[in-house]
Amino acid sequence: MIIDIPEGQEPIGYVWGDMVPGIGMAAANFSLSVYEHTTLGLREFEAARLRIAQINGCAFCLDWRTERDGRKVEESFPDAVTHWRTTDAFDERTRLAAEYAERYALDHHGLDEEFWSRMTGHYSQREIVELSMSIGSWLAFGRLNHVLGLDTVCVLPQG
Repeated sequence: MIIDIPEGQEPIGYVWGDMVPGIGMAAANFSLSVYEHTTLGLREFEAARLRIAQINGCAFCLDWRTERDGRKVEESFPDAVTHWRTTDAFDERTRLAAEYAERYALDHHGLDEEFWSRMTGHYSQREIVELSMSIGSWLAFGRLNHVLGLDTVCVLPQG
């Protein structure tokens, strides 16, 4: 871990809350909002989230599975995300979510008309904005936690 955590302090709460309360709490609230207010289907949500986790290398994010109404994605889902181009486990929306997450993180300048034509053929403008904000949250906060070495002690804040 890059940050010194005082004895008895919970690392995530200390870094995100005590060290930078004005920024950290806003970031935590944004992160929670992505989960609490999503309108995206579980599979497309998890495909994008897991692809960002794979790119970031965030240990906690790689192990985490979003649960909705007592349901989670199947055990083989992370492998399908890794192979989003060729897997037969995904419908087109789920495949596009994984592709968008990867391109958002690694080649956002390469999002061309052909890609947007496919996206707008399967997602509404509102869903594209929601997915973009979600991906941005996962990219920023997962990477932040991994870079600072917090991802091995991370827990999702409770709302």
